[in-house]
Amino acid sequence: MNSVVNNKIKTISQNKTWLFVPATRIDRVAKAFASGADAVIVDLEDAVAPEDKASAREALQQYHDSAGYQPIWVRINKAGSEEFFKDIVLCQKMPHLSGVLLAKTEQAEDINNVHQLTNLPVIALIESAMGLYQIDSMAKAVGLAAFSYGFLDLCNDLHVQVGTPAADIIANQIRYQLILTSTVHQLSPPIDTIYPDFKDKIGLSARVQLWSQMGLSGMLCIHPKQVAVVQQALKPTAEALSFAQRVVDEYERSGQAVFKIEGEMVDAPVIERSRQLLNQLLAK
Repeated sequence: MNSVVNNKIKTISQNKTWLFVPATRIDRVAKAFASGADAVIVDLEDAVAPEDKASAREALQQYHDSAGYQPIWVRINKAGSEEFFKDIVLCQKMPHLSGVLLAKTEQAEDINNVHQLTNLPVIALIESAMGLYQIDSMAKAVGLAAFSYGFLDLCNDLHVQVGTPAADIIANQIRYQLILTSTVHQLSPPIDTIYPDFKDKIGLSARVQLWSQMGLSGMLCIHPKQVAVVQQALKPTAEALSFAQRVVDEYERSGQAVFKIEGEMVDAPVIERSRQLLNQLLAK
């Protein structure tokens, strides 16, 4: 990979909100960026009917070549499909893309091919049992930046009933597998799946706290209103910031590896976590 692609991959984990826009509604891209989303994904796959895909590609090309263009990601169709090859040709004509989301990824070769043909970083969307089964081999693919997943598609393939406690267990197992594999292979942390009910702010906030506590890096969003909810849910509390600052201050003052703050034992993992929290704020 060249240095430009490497730099793009390194910055992916900084993106907390990934907002989808249908390629049939290119006029919404500016509004998507105005929502404060860290990354905007123009969708050529599920959000576009087969009869509309050709005109959607034309609209996307026109936007890319326009004076108002802002770097976007593009979700392309499944590898091997007729639409996939048309999407690849389009991506080759758009050198200023940020990267590609590959729908229904199931093998490393597909990721390698997309990267080789486009010279863009790839986010692999895991949407089938086979894709989930193959994540370890896919993690070694050249050009892979991160994993994400489509939970509703996975539930259908795994015969899991959506909206049940069982589905929650499966979702957390998927998150765990993606986190473990991404960490071992030094990828950016995975990106959480969509939250379908964009009117449910409380539920979305709870979901954000869950995946952020588990170590995922961001979330796919389907509505501009979700962006602010995600951002607010990710803000650390004043109490957490105060504690982290006291931990770092005491460590730098004393140099001790183990000490107490307000009766709580502090050791190396707590010190590192406190530093990470404060560094995240400084990076913004």
